[in-house]
Amino acid sequence: MASFHRFSVVGNLTRFKAIRSMQSHKACCLQFSTSTSARSSHDYLHESILPTMHFQAGLPRLPIPKLDKSCQRYLASQEVMLDPDAFEHTKKVVEAFEKNEGQSLNSDLIANDKQNKHTSYVSDRWFHIYLADRVPVVLNYNPFMCYKNDERPEYNDQLIRATNMTVAAMKFMKTLRANKLDPEVFHLNPAKTDTPGFKKIARWIPSSLAAYYAILNKAFPLDMSQYFRLFNSTRVPQLGKDVLKTEPSGRHLLVIRNGHLYTFDVLDRDGNIVPPAEIQAHLQYILKDNTPPPEHPLGYLTTENRDIWASLRTQLVNTSARNTEVLDKIDTAVYCLCLDETAPEEAEDMNRNMLYGDGANRWFDKSFQLIICKNGLTACNFEHSWGDGVAVLRFFNETFKYTTETPSISPSSAPASIDSSQCVSRIQLDLDPQVKEGIKTARQKYMDYTGSLNVETKQSFSFGKDFLKSNKVSPDSVMQLAFQMGFYKLTGKVAGTYESCSTAAFRHGRTETIRSATKETKMCSQAFMEGSGVTDAEKRSLMQMCSDKHNQITKEAAMGQGWDRHLLALRFLAQDKELTPDIFTDPAYAAICHIIISTSTLSSPAVMAGGFAPVVPNGFGVGYGILDNEHGVNITSYPASYNVKDYVECVMGSLNQIHDVLQATSNSN
Repeated sequence: MASFHRFSVVGNLTRFKAIRSMQSHKACCLQFSTSTSARSSHDYLHESILPTMHFQAGLPRLPIPKLDKSCQRYLASQEVMLDPDAFEHTKKVVEAFEKNEGQSLNSDLIANDKQNKHTSYVSDRWFHIYLADRVPVVLNYNPFMCYKNDERPEYNDQLIRATNMTVAAMKFMKTLRANKLDPEVFHLNPAKTDTPGFKKIARWIPSSLAAYYAILNKAFPLDMSQYFRLFNSTRVPQLGKDVLKTEPSGRHLLVIRNGHLYTFDVLDRDGNIVPPAEIQAHLQYILKDNTPPPEHPLGYLTTENRDIWASLRTQLVNTSARNTEVLDKIDTAVYCLCLDETAPEEAEDMNRNMLYGDGANRWFDKSFQLIICKNGLTACNFEHSWGDGVAVLRFFNETFKYTTETPSISPSSAPASIDSSQCVSRIQLDLDPQVKEGIKTARQKYMDYTGSLNVETKQSFSFGKDFLKSNKVSPDSVMQLAFQMGFYKLTGKVAGTYESCSTAAFRHGRTETIRSATKETKMCSQAFMEGSGVTDAEKRSLMQMCSDKHNQITKEAAMGQGWDRHLLALRFLAQDKELTPDIFTDPAYAAICHIIISTSTLSSPAVMAGGFAPVVPNGFGVGYGILDNEHGVNITSYPASYNVKDYVECVMGSLNQIHDVLQATSNSN
């Protein structure tokens, strides 16, 4: 099955961080203490030679591209989308912007950036985009990643896996907060830099300079400022714009089963992890609870429009003091564990369960939810405003490794002899008629819009990365070319396309867009059309051009040299000054920002699959993966888009065509 989210620093490194004021940012950094008092070393995943945040202070700042370069890159993306007359109009608009308003706006952007050296020029704006949007977070923002199953079937028992995952998550949290988690570093030459010797030297270099030492040795430290939001964090709905709430003092886990919410402590009063056998006993107690599902499940509230949910939350708070305490308990839980009664076997069922599932059994506002099904299938569904996928994937990989290599309990482990009824609390709120009606309405809306989502998954073992690399073409460029070819076959058009690329190599970097619809992919798509008369040798040459171009724009994006974030920042500045430059009112700008093909991937031995919904009603959400000898896609759509099944067939057919041409020309090449 396909997987989602691209993590790239000139290679495979995220899709769609919240920052605080300097005062609260300093406060959060205090969580990364080196103190080991009242802490047990067996509570850690490992104890890094380098402090977790060792490189953070010295990370290079996200560069603001040259205005003329952004304009050139923007026009190059537009040229493939527009007919000649429309392109000439847009070209004149862009040239006028570059000579006039763009100059003053860009100067202001640079001046503002110099006054805020603690962050990046996109961070605040990007943060605002997420939190100010009023649409429901489910489908619109929250993606999922599904863990591979444990190779030992007996360890996929729901209780066993839930216990081991909970212990692993707490070990990750403890290791992170003790400043003992290995720093996140992208190694171009791991044999030289991912070594004890390199780390020992780096340890003695001041934090303000350590990143430069690493970069000189072709090791690129990644921004870790988002990590503190992984735990004890929730997106809290408020009218107009939500806020992020993080309270590291919370010691309890939120568990949802059959629409009921439970809490119990997973850390003791000294901050140590509760013994695994006790966690196992508490989860077993919850799994055996036969209380009928509630008539008004609270989880549906988190699926609502954000302003509606904010109003209903205010109503809850005003109803009783208990409600205020309960909501705070939910907000400050270390994370949310969803124990589902479902047992998906088919790819589509898995996708639907992990992307949205039973709204009664979810709390989509938590920083992340671990969803564990009856058959042990496990996924992470995460709220996207607080950060990008780098932190989530690191958590994902570390917890998978721990649970599959050194799990805390085994199938023969017995739960602790403890009265879990004294430790586990089932949450209940006082619901007035207005809130009850709100839950009823939210549930119906949720059923309607999740029911309209189409999901299509295809996998092929005909070829993978090995074959493509042997033919000297980039595997990712081939997948992106196939999405363009497939859409061109289906519609005869080129669509606005998004591939996400991390800029985490920079301080408070977020993402940049790889605009993978290029002049080269359009020419190649046309060449592969039936009756084109283009020879296989010519097609191969065009594919090589596509690969070279894709490598170029990927490197530019990873280095913060795309046009999307730069123009976005200039547009926000123009709005602040009540200016309306023609470049932003040009229909071509709206069209290219209307992302029809939204794509994302990742490579990880822990990931079975991943996915997300389209970002526009008539678009496709394209999760994909390519491994050594296989490739696959996991594509979603709504009724307003082209038929997703037809699109998938066109994409997979295009991949077969690409394979056949490479195969036919490999000897001559």
